This record gives sequence, C-alpha cells and structure tokens, in this order.
Amino acid sequence: MQMNEVKDELLSSDIRQLGRLLGDAIRNHLGDPAFERIEHVRQLAIRFRRDNDEAARAQLSDALQALSQEETTQLTRAFSYFSLLANIAEDQHHIRRTRAHLIAGSPPRQGSLSHAVGNVFDAGKADALETFFEDAFVSPVFTAHPTEVQRKSIQNCQMAIARLLSERDRVQMTPEEAEQNEEALGRGIVTLWQTRLLRTSKLSVMDEVANGLSFYDHTILRELPKLYSSLETMLAQRDARWEDAELPNFMKVGSWIGGDRDGNPFVTADILRSTLQTQADKVLDFYLGELRKLASQLSLAQILNACSEPLRALAERSADASPHRVDEPYRRALHGIHARLENTRVVLSGKGKQADGVQPYAAAAELLADLDVVQHSLVSNGLRALARGRLRQLRRAVKVFGFSLAPLDLRQNSDVHERVVGELFAGAQPGLVYLDLDEEQRISLLLAELESPRLLTSPYAQYSEETTSELDIFRAVREAHVKYGKESVPNCIISKAASVSDLLEVALLLKEVGLLRQDSLEADVNIIPLFETIDDLRAGPAIMARAFGLPFYRGLLASRADQQEVMLGYSDSNKDGGFLTSGWELYKAEIELVTVFKEYQIKLRLFHGRGGSVGRGGGPSYEAILAQPAGAVQGQIRLTEQGEVITAKYANPEVGRRNLEVLVAATIQSTLLPQAQLQPKASAGAGHLAAMEELSGTALNAYRDLVYGTEGFEQYFWESTVIAEIAALNIGSRPASRKKSTSIEDLRAIPWVLSWAQCRLMLPGWFGFGSAVQAYLAAHPADGADVLRGMYTDWPFFTSLLSNMDMVLAKSDIAIAGKYAELVKDKALRDAIFTRIRAEYAATLDALKLITGQEELQQANPLMQRSIRNRFPYIDPLNHVQVELLKRFREGKQDAAARTGIHLSINGIAAGLRNSG
Repeated sequence: MQMNEVKDELLSSDIRQLGRLLGDAIRNHLGDPAFERIEHVRQLAIRFRRDNDEAARAQLSDALQALSQEETTQLTRAFSYFSLLANIAEDQHHIRRTRAHLIAGSPPRQGSLSHAVGNVFDAGKADALETFFEDAFVSPVFTAHPTEVQRKSIQNCQMAIARLLSERDRVQMTPEEAEQNEEALGRGIVTLWQTRLLRTSKLSVMDEVANGLSFYDHTILRELPKLYSSLETMLAQRDARWEDAELPNFMKVGSWIGGDRDGNPFVTADILRSTLQTQADKVLDFYLGELRKLASQLSLAQILNACSEPLRALAERSADASPHRVDEPYRRALHGIHARLENTRVVLSGKGKQADGVQPYAAAAELLADLDVVQHSLVSNGLRALARGRLRQLRRAVKVFGFSLAPLDLRQNSDVHERVVGELFAGAQPGLVYLDLDEEQRISLLLAELESPRLLTSPYAQYSEETTSELDIFRAVREAHVKYGKESVPNCIISKAASVSDLLEVALLLKEVGLLRQDSLEADVNIIPLFETIDDLRAGPAIMARAFGLPFYRGLLASRADQQEVMLGYSDSNKDGGFLTSGWELYKAEIELVTVFKEYQIKLRLFHGRGGSVGRGGGPSYEAILAQPAGAVQGQIRLTEQGEVITAKYANPEVGRRNLEVLVAATIQSTLLPQAQLQPKASAGAGHLAAMEELSGTALNAYRDLVYGTEGFEQYFWESTVIAEIAALNIGSRPASRKKSTSIEDLRAIPWVLSWAQCRLMLPGWFGFGSAVQAYLAAHPADGADVLRGMYTDWPFFTSLLSNMDMVLAKSDIAIAGKYAELVKDKALRDAIFTRIRAEYAATLDALKLITGQEELQQANPLMQRSIRNRFPYIDPLNHVQVELLKRFREGKQDAAARTGIHLSINGIAAGLRNSG
C-alpha cells in the first residue's frame, strides 16, 4: 500500500462508518425494502464510476426511472445526506493530516503563516515586516449568497457530527468511551436524517444576517484573535525586537449582509439599522461572556500580590460590594468593567434596562483602556503569564471588532444613483434633465454642486420611493457613525461603475446627508467603483486617471490617507466574456491600475469580487493571491467570501483558522518576496503576453458567439438546466435576475453558474479555451505548443488559470450533461447547441493535456482525485434523478412532492460539488 493510501485509510474508515450509520438510520425509518433499493442504486453508481461500466449506467438509468415519486424523494434525501457526511469526513481528515504534520515537527507547509514568515526571514527581509504590518490590511468579506441552499439547522447537525469525529482523533478513548462516541455519532446522524433539508419559506435579509453572524460564534470571534497572538509569538521567537510587541489591526472580517442593496429592494435603512444593532449585540455578548470567565480566573488576593494604583482605582469604582471579593481587586475591577459594558449593550442594542449609577462606554477605546489597566498591572507585578491568556485574546478582540463587530459595506448600482441624482437636480433646477447630459457635462455640473455649500434636497419636496429610500439609507449610515463609530460602515461600493460621474454622484449623495463636507473636503466613507463587465474592466484605469486629475476628488482622497480602493468583478466579467477572457482582462486591468496609481502617487487597494466557483473567480485563495501581477497587492487586499464557501471555510474553527492564515501568508509573500516570479520570465515575457492576448481574443469570440450570438441559446439554457427551479427556491432574499425577464444579460452571475454546475457541464469555467488553443496552434505551427507549455511552467497567472480549469473539468461530466440536453424540446436546437458544446469540451480537454503534460485530470492533485473518487458515485445518481424529476415536472406533474424532489436534488448536488455557485 502506498504512503498516501495508508494516510487516507482513516478517511475511508470514517466514510464507511458514517455511511453505515446513515444506512442504519434509513433502514430504521424507511424499512428494509427502501434501504435495499437505495443500496442497489449506490452499488450500480460505484460500479459505473469505478469501472466505467456502460451496462451499469444503463441499469442505473432503468432503476431510477422505475421509482415512484415517494421512492425518488427517499433516494434523493439519502444521497444528499451522504454528500454532507462525506464533506464532514474530508474536512476532519484535512485537520487530522495538518495536525499530524505539526506534531511530527515537519517543515512548515506552503500557505501556513510559519512558512511565509520563515521565507521572509530566510530572504533577509525581516526588517521589512514592521513596515508591512503598519500599512497592511487583509479582509475577507462575507456576502449573502442568492443560491445558498443549505439550512442553518443542517449545518448545526454537521458541526455536531464533526465535533464527535474530532474528539475521537484527539482523545485516547477507553472501549466504553469509544462505544459512547459511536452511539453519539449514530444519534447525530439520526438527527441529521430527521432534519428537514429545505426551507419552507423564503429567507429575509435579517435571516441572512443571522446566518452570517453564526460564523462569528463558531470561528471568527475566537480564532482571529488567536491568529494575531500566534503570529506575534512566531515573530518574537525569531527576532527579539518583536518581544512584547503588539501588531496593528491588519486583518478584519467584513460583511455585505444587510448593506448590499444592488438588486435587493429588501435592504432598507431600517434593515441597515437592525443589522448594525444585531452585530453590536453579538460582539458585546461575546465580550460579556469573556469578562465573566476572566473574572473567575483572576482570583488574585491583594495580600498575596500587589496591584497597580490604576487597577486599584478601577476596583474602587466598581459597584461590586461582595464581602467575598473585598480583597480581590482584579475581580472587582472586572465586575465594574462588566457592569459598564452591560449598560453599553442596552444603549447600542436596545435590549434590557440600564443599571443606575453606571456609566456606559462611549466607545470601544474606553473599554480597551480599562482592559489595558488590568494588563499593565499584571505585567508590572510579575504576572506576565496571566496577561497572555484570555485577557490577551479579549484585548485583541476589542481592538479588531470594536462595538460594531464587522465593517459593513454599502453597495448599490450606478443606475440607481444616476436616477436619484437626476431627480434631485430636477427638483432644485426645474427643466434640467440630468440623464440627457453627456459625461463631461455631468462632471462639470456635479463638481459645481459639490463645491457649493447649498443642498439639493428640501424637507418640503416630495421624492420618489427610490430616491427617498436611497437618501434614508445614507442618513442611517450617518447615525451609525455617531452610535458605533465610523468603522461600522466605512465603504460605499458602486456596482457597474463605468464613468467618473458615477463616482461624483455618490459623493454628491454623501454631501446631501452630511457624510461629505465640501468646506473641508472630508469624506467619512470610501467611494469604491466596482468594474464588472469586460468593457468596464478595460475602461477602469482611464476612469481612475480622470478622477485623480480632478482637484476636488484628489482632495477627498487626501482625507482618506491618499488611498483609493477599486473593486474588480469576477462574476459578471465571466458571464460577459467567458472564463479565459475574464481572467486576462482582470489581470491587465490590475497592471494598468498599478501604473495609474503610481503616476498619481495614490495608494491602491484592490477588492476582488470572487465567488466560490471557478466560473466566478473561485479557486484556491493562496495561489490566486500569489498569481497577482507585481504591485497589485502591496500588503492590502480584500476579497469576497460567499454562501456555501463561507460554510466550507469557516463553519469549522480549525478550518476557518487555516483559511484566515492562508490569506495573511499569501499577502505577506506576495508583498515582501521578490516579485519577478509573478511575471512571465523576462526572456519570454513579451511573447507570453502576446500569446495570452491572442488566446483571449479567440476565446472571447467563441464564448460570445455561443452565449449571446446563437439564436435559441437562451431557450436552450432555460430548458436544459434547473435555472427556472432555482429561481423558485427559498434560497435567498434577492431574485435570481436583476429584472423580470429570462434574458441572460439580466440574470445574476451566481444562478447562471450554479445552473451549469447542477447539470455537470460547468460551462462558465472552461468554454472557449479549446477553440483558443486550436487557433493559436494553427497560427503558430512551429513553436505554438512550446510557447504554451512555457507559459504554464513559468507564469503563475497562467498556471493558476489552468489549474482552476483542470478542477472544473474534473467535476464535469459530458455524458450526464447530455441527459440534461435531452430536456430541450426542440430537437434541432438541442442537437445544434449541444454538439458545439461537446466538441468544445473535447477540444478543451485535449488542449489542457497538451499544455500540462497530464494524462488525466487532476493528475497533480491527488487530494482532489481522492475526493472525486469518494463522492461522485453519490452525486451521479442525484443528477440522473434530477433529470427524471424535471421531465415529470415539465410534463405537468407539478405537485408539492415533485417540487420537493427537485429542490432536494439541487441541494444534494450543490453539497456534493461544494464550490458550485
């Protein structure tokens, strides 16, 4: 047995045990005949997947078609739950392998903090670390997912099962304890089996807020402060200069949930207020719990150890009059801090009643100052070890989370801002039609108004519902800044930004509510353009150069530390131009932005709007950050984390800690280590760039011709995928399309990608690449193949691009996709389009293997191959079931059971594929 097979035997054992316990639950609930039906299908699927047995495929298809609606639902549930259990087992195995690596004292793994810090010290750049952390900012940003299909109750069941598996790995159990653990696993799986997979009602925005905040409970509130402590300790062990040093707050976890209004009419000013109030309640509840635990630990008697005068004064101010603690100054001081914080919670969250005579904290800095008194007293009296425990983590938490928990971004579409500004101008200057002005006229008008002290809004005017709503939400931001601090809502993001006037329109709205002051040229929030489509990405650098050339705008940036953030949209650029062109245009835009910002001496921070799937910019974060062009990171980066990716990355505390570390490690390496490796090698660089431009042009034409230029493609998409059924799911607070239409242009990128993933075609993650390579080789018969192989070997950007495509193709199945194609009623349309897709798929596989030298997909990634081997026999039947259910449903069998079956299959396939939307 190979070494990897030995290491993976524990995973196989876990999967077998979980599968057996699930089988027991199914047998006990549904009976032996149902269990045997499900097991028969499972064996056929394994036989087909393992042996590529066409007879097994035919038998599988026959077995599924013979099932009644009830039997189909039972099978769908069974395979969906197994996919969830396989996810748990894989996550626990990853943790197991990582811990074994650390326990053995093996060299640090790539992507770990210790690996990144070690590389920096080895490169002789230790001195640069201090400067790096002073200016660094790393921030994953949680966003609500319009196609997040998993209920929170299901996630809770999964976490309970994961804890039991983890306990078994960490504790040497007696036979009785092992038996109890297995019994508890069985109970956990029965609970999972009996827990409803689907929601019965649509999520509200506040439901999404609650779901997003649950990951703070599980992971962020505890693991992020630990990451800081671990890094501080790591640096101190390598360099005495870091002894007792405390790092700046270079990492925060942000959020869009409750502030993202783009296409979501349910995000209102009241929702924003409720979101911020809920966040404040969450973080203050955490602080209060930690203070209670800390007070129970610091039972230091004054007679046995001295304390500082400030600590004694803090204790004296406390209302704690218990005679049992009269000589315990630390406990009394912490009791007083707790009382003040309780009153602060009443003020900020509106819950409870304030205690008399206790002053609430006006800001988190006041709380931190009191905790610092406790810390300094401990250190100055020889109790440094006590200061480095829970108190250290709590102090860091207060620094990072404050009273607002997570910086909340606003986002709105530029079209909305344009209409609102137009209405304000029309009210102040009757006859002025703002929308009829060209770009230069708009800029001139906006600048004149921004430099004027007057306001356009009038308390006596009647505005449209849209304008009223937009002004109200900006006013709510101003209230939040007073109540929670300016860090509570620091950013305003402009979707579909396509001009300088788009930036100035937001500036004008900020001025109207007092968030921008024209007399002092100060803005209280960052104005952030989001360049999304291919055309917008190409225009983005020129737009920023034009804005920087305006004295007014430069003045605003001076109030924001001469820093400008720019967001880049991976999802819409992919839907607009395809996988290859999207990646290339994003890369080029970054290079040009770096040049523009350097010319105007403005600091650049890029915000990467990445989704979970490769078709939306997904893929391993570490490799993605290292593959950025030189100068694009420079210690600062933000990136979105969405939906099922948040669950996969942050539901488990250890996995969450690892993912936070990866982001920091990649940012350190990308910024401080030599940048030459991030570009094509100098000797071939120009040729590589030219080749990429050529490939992109062909791929763009192939993709656009299919998706936007083929008559009937829209019909093909809606009939061959589950997009219509996805639109009906109770899966998010916003609609699947931005408008009430079936056009692909109006469809959101997330359901677009999820639909292709469900039918196992994954088209947004690869289409066009095969045609591009074929055309390139035809145009360069002598050296084309060598150039492409050189790009793959020498250029991290191209390597990462192909690695992600490799993963997508490995999760695709053209035969299963063909079954979905049969759902298209028009046979001529079906044959014409699917024939093109199948030919492109074959060409893409051939091209990938030619360039990488692989004989099979994911040859360089045995972990992914193992995952596919373990889980695909359980996903394949779900696809076959889904096709059968869609046929019945679209033939008129549209009862509640049919809908439930389809929705269950969507849930199960998404769970099995993991990064599908």
